Amino acid sequence: MIEPDELFEPDEDVLEQSPLYEHFRFTADRKQSQIRIDKFLIDRMMNVSRNRIQLAAEAKYILVNEKPVKSNYRIKPFDVVSIVMARPRIEFELLPENIPLNIIFEDEDLLIVNKQAGMVVHPGHGNYTGTLVNALAWHLKDNPHFDVSDSRVGLIHRIDKDTSGLLVIAKKPEAKTHLGLQFFNKTTHRKYVTMVWGIMKENEGTVEGNIGRDPHDRTSMAVFPDGEQGKPAITRYNVVKPLGYVSLLECRLETGRTHQIRVHMKYTGHHVFNDARYGGDVILKGQNFSKYKQFVQNCFNLCPRQALHAKTLGFIHPSTGKEVFFDSELPDDFQTLISKWENYVNGFIE
Repeated sequence: MIEPDELFEPDEDVLEQSPLYEHFRFTADRKQSQIRIDKFLIDRMMNVSRNRIQLAAEAKYILVNEKPVKSNYRIKPFDVVSIVMARPRIEFELLPENIPLNIIFEDEDLLIVNKQAGMVVHPGHGNYTGTLVNALAWHLKDNPHFDVSDSRVGLIHRIDKDTSGLLVIAKKPEAKTHLGLQFFNKTTHRKYVTMVWGIMKENEGTVEGNIGRDPHDRTSMAVFPDGEQGKPAITRYNVVKPLGYVSLLECRLETGRTHQIRVHMKYTGHHVFNDARYGGDVILKGQNFSKYKQFVQNCFNLCPRQALHAKTLGFIHPSTGKEVFFDSELPDDFQTLISKWENYVNGFIE
């Protein structure tokens, strides 16, 4: 089955930057009539709607004779049709697990989860249990629209393991399609709160720069300012509070690239605080004396992950057609970190 979060997640240019893994392959026979490719695939793939196939084509995941085609392509005899993804097809049984979820809203169409830091969103290599998707499978086990063979359940988007904050989950196929298109078309509204190293020169600003896979480290992303690689990315920020050698920022995403805020902040020289992947887990600003070094280490220990929280989320409700917004409080570790730096600025260092 096509995995929905891969169809709805245009964060990476799959054809240019990622290895392709074939999930399905079909060959048209010599008597094949010239029907649309979405109709051709619906007849051969169980439990996949035309909308999802059309989204896959739009994301360049459907190839005919090794070239991407649109959903209105008309199949010809002997055409070889492939469904490809950026990750290998996951072959494992999704196990529902009774893991507590912080659900801040739920109705017949969707639910909003405030994910804690440290929770992996979906199963993958080395993380086949204990994920948000395993928890959702338990929560939705009595939902008639839930399909246990769909390893992403109603997941529309995702945030990193060590980022906390809001995620929307679709409970119906129609809601999944409606919400997925909003994320695909970048019409959702998302605000993050983050702590970064250094004091910003301006109280508000915009970071622009294409984001793509780092050619020297395929597990990380990088900024390509010349625009020759990657995909366009725009992050707008404003300073909430300067705190000595760090700043508390609010970031608004105009695009949704992988690790966007973390990569853009590193590009500006203001790495996200305690971001191990992008170099924020060392002292980048401040005094060179032991008491300060111990203070920063205590801060790292208090918030042992990147200081990034997906605070607000807005979108058009799939049934009512009205715009809805959801907000979340900063988690305890982040709030404690802020208080620690506030005390430092006020002359108290522990």
